Amino acid sequence: MARTAVVRGRGILAAALVGTVLGAVGVLMPVPARGAEREPTASQVEGPYYKPNSPLRTSLLEKGMPGTRLVLKGRVLSSDGSPIQGARLDFWQADANGAYDNDGYRLRGHQFTDEQGRYSLETVVPGNYAGRTSHIHVKAQGPGQPILTTQLFFPDDPRNRADWLYKPGLLLQVQDTASGKEAAFDFVLKLR
Repeated sequence: MARTAVVRGRGILAAALVGTVLGAVGVLMPVPARGAEREPTASQVEGPYYKPNSPLRTSLLEKGMPGTRLVLKGRVLSSDGSPIQGARLDFWQADANGAYDNDGYRLRGHQFTDEQGRYSLETVVPGNYAGRTSHIHVKAQGPGQPILTTQLFFPDDPRNRADWLYKPGLLLQVQDTASGKEAAFDFVLKLR
């Protein structure tokens, strides 16, 4: 009986290790079943570069914009896994060189989720700058709900460990594509 427990324990440990490794390399992991309680997405600081009244758009790309193209897709869900239709997502980020546009709305925009809670954003991979790793800022808000302010991080950025704002729970799942990169992230909002 003790041997069975040791073997079973090793199997559980191996499964946990495989899950951790697969998650770290960006393999899409299964999500909890609908109705299963999910942990709300962690909040993060807004930072000094937020500007209200961003334009409504699903693409932040502009003609001639340098950088690796990125398509970010995902869903906005309640903590029970239900999709949130009409959730507002407001994105802002640095350009490929790590600079923010503080005069206009370059690499800034907002959109609303569809009936399945889905969103899709076309942008570029942001560059890092002094003290910060590559990241995308987001404000997510369900209709009539409080705003969640957070940041999304890239798993392959060596500066993650040095950035005091970095949180592993806010890592994007990123894959290379023929035209750049594709990333996924599901936001989980705690509704009141």
